[in-house]
Amino acid sequence: MNWPRAFAIWFLIAAAESIHGALRGIFILPVIGDLRAHQFGILVGSLIIFAVAWACIRWIGAKTFFEQLKVGALWMVLMIIFEVSLGLALGYSRERIFADYNIVAGRLMIFGMIFILFAPALAAKARGFR
Repeated sequence: MNWPRAFAIWFLIAAAESIHGALRGIFILPVIGDLRAHQFGILVGSLIIFAVAWACIRWIGAKTFFEQLKVGALWMVLMIIFEVSLGLALGYSRERIFADYNIVAGRLMIFGMIFILFAPALAAKARGFR
């Protein structure tokens, strides 16, 4: 398994998700509102993450489920660090940043993080890895 490649793919995912978030804020949020836009964003974001993982899993070289899970854990931890750091850099309060993880309020970010954890394994399965 190639850790630098796994790290590089995370940058690709972060860039794609950033573009997705900006486009969602411009085009979707005004039409369906904040909560529904975030919920829709989790679905679309998961599809983006899966597509990137599917395209790159062989290049990363994570052949076993355990290696794929380690890649997913790396991506998940880096994404949480990125989300929190970006929120703080933009001047958001911790409450606002972590509000996206509040399932009771209808926020689904925790499911997005769980998905990114398993995305490499799901992509490998879809690509026919054993």
